[in-house]
Amino acid sequence: MNKYQSLSNKFIAKLSISFLVIILTIGIVYIVVTFFLLDKFYSETTQRLNANVASHLIEEKFQTVSPFLDDGAVNKEFFDDLMHDMMAVNRAIEVYLLDEKGMVLHSIVLDHTNKNKPLTKVDLAPIKKFIANNNLYVLGDDPKDINCKKIFSAAPFESKGKKGFIYVLLASKSFDQVWSSLFKGYFSRLTFITLIITMILAMGIGWLSIVIISKSLLTIILYVNQFKEGNLDSRIPNANESNLSILATTFNEMADTIAANIEEIYSVNRFKKELIANVSHDLRTPLTVIRGYAETLKMNEDIITEQNKKEFLKIIEQSTLSLSNLVNHLFDYSNLDAKEIKPKRIVFNITELISTIIKRYTIITKEKGIRLISIEESPVFVYADKILIERVLQNILDNALKFTPTGGEISFKVEKKKEKTFISIKDTGPGIDEEEKKHIFKRYTTSSTPEEKMNIGLGLAIVKKIMDLHETDISIYCEGKNKGCIFEFYLPSVHNNW
Repeated sequence: MNKYQSLSNKFIAKLSISFLVIILTIGIVYIVVTFFLLDKFYSETTQRLNANVASHLIEEKFQTVSPFLDDGAVNKEFFDDLMHDMMAVNRAIEVYLLDEKGMVLHSIVLDHTNKNKPLTKVDLAPIKKFIANNNLYVLGDDPKDINCKKIFSAAPFESKGKKGFIYVLLASKSFDQVWSSLFKGYFSRLTFITLIITMILAMGIGWLSIVIISKSLLTIILYVNQFKEGNLDSRIPNANESNLSILATTFNEMADTIAANIEEIYSVNRFKKELIANVSHDLRTPLTVIRGYAETLKMNEDIITEQNKKEFLKIIEQSTLSLSNLVNHLFDYSNLDAKEIKPKRIVFNITELISTIIKRYTIITKEKGIRLISIEESPVFVYADKILIERVLQNILDNALKFTPTGGEISFKVEKKKEKTFISIKDTGPGIDEEEKKHIFKRYTTSSTPEEKMNIGLGLAIVKKIMDLHETDISIYCEGKNKGCIFEFYLPSVHNNW
């Protein structure tokens, strides 16, 4: 458990660090976004509150005094006094006099002593946009730094035949310096306080979350390792109620699949052993008979009568046929078990197929003194693989012939019920007890009768495989001791006028 505890501690440490880094990153991003939005909120609020500053200045001051002298020059004395008064009231603003092209004609904050220096030009597009809708948040050029954008108020004017704009920056460079200084101070304090609070909360909440998660994870690791060490019954209890329910249920499902696969492998291995033993036994008997009678014919050829030779050859022929049937059954079962055979469904007359099989077995049933009949003679159409269904009927009939005594009867019955057609084969043999019915369709099942034990072989196992391919089922009914049994299965019906 020390190894698992060590792994758990490493996992908790990594998870704690990751959780803390995430929380801190979120906190810093939150602070930055908050200050960005706060700055934008302040700027938009300031612009909206002071949107009419420029128009009020023109209405109050330009009615009595013109910003231009008679010779067309800027009335600097008037304009400087005006700017001093306004900037004395609000140190954050800067006032500029622009011509109709956006050139800065005069401002107290600019140096106009060098007449050779070209005039600063302000982009008029934001100004016209603002004038068109003074509730719109828009940024304009800063004449001191054209690359810098500021909030402003602007209004057009006309005086002594000249047109222009009063352009008032609402956040001067000095204001920006003060704002930046205060921002850094508040940001530092807020960041420090936020980080401390975040760390405390992260450690508390994170630790609690990690403990809950790691507890569930340790439980999962415990059962996973038990499964790895060979306990195939190891499953996570109450997987759906776990904090890691998806992981827990997925493991349980995976473990079920693996356990089923392993059991199937064990079953296949057991089957291989049983198959080798049973096939060896079934091959040994006819081979011994063939060899024995062949040696007898060879060694006593001169003294054996023609009648005995015919009997010996008939026995050899029957033993050879048994060998051939056994080999064919093994081949068919292996293909069906490997799912290499796919049913090729067609519409066909099941009663016609039964009649054909009955005719084929007439000689065999006469020799054994068994009556073979079909109760249904009218056409009944079904949708299935005709060749495979023929094999089913033959295998069931072969099995019935093994157990039906001389003078007995085997009957076929076809009954159509709605969308299904039921086919049953009834014999008058000794029947099958309840315990044997559980294993009748398994590979190489041995059936016991009062007189003897007979090996059923692979015939009925092949029948079950074919029924599985058709996604249907086969049932066995016994009416009592020495009253025989009924094999019944169903196939999809097709209307007779098809």
